[in-house]
Amino acid sequence: MPQLNRIQHEYVEFIPARLEEGRLYISQKYRTATHLCCCGCGMEVVTPLSPAKWQLSDHWATVSLHPSIGNWSFPCRSHYWISHGKIRWAGAMSDQQIKRVRANDHRAIEFEAQMDRPSEEKVPPVSWGKRFIAWLRRP
Repeated sequence: MPQLNRIQHEYVEFIPARLEEGRLYISQKYRTATHLCCCGCGMEVVTPLSPAKWQLSDHWATVSLHPSIGNWSFPCRSHYWISHGKIRWAGAMSDQQIKRVRANDHRAIEFEAQMDRPSEEKVPPVSWGKRFIAWLRRP
């Protein structure tokens, strides 16, 4: 399976049923970007666009996605960045590193959901003293 070094982007309203290798489909309406895994395995990669998930930067002729694409649930376990239309391959991550990344992602998603709630539903901030004690107690 050949690894890609570049990816083209295309803005669409709906993600097509059949994806073309080497093409990143971006739906602004549905805030998602989708492509076939750049390792060549043929798996579909869906990246929801939001502050807690992925951010898209449009450079006119190219685009970038941040953070990296970590396909850890795929058999290939590929890991790469899309930066200015180029694929920058990242090193493999250990199971422990992946677990930490997933935990961070979960916290970011919870925080984003909390920010979307009306203000009366928001949880009050934790004092610095309670945060410090929790920090001291962590393993």
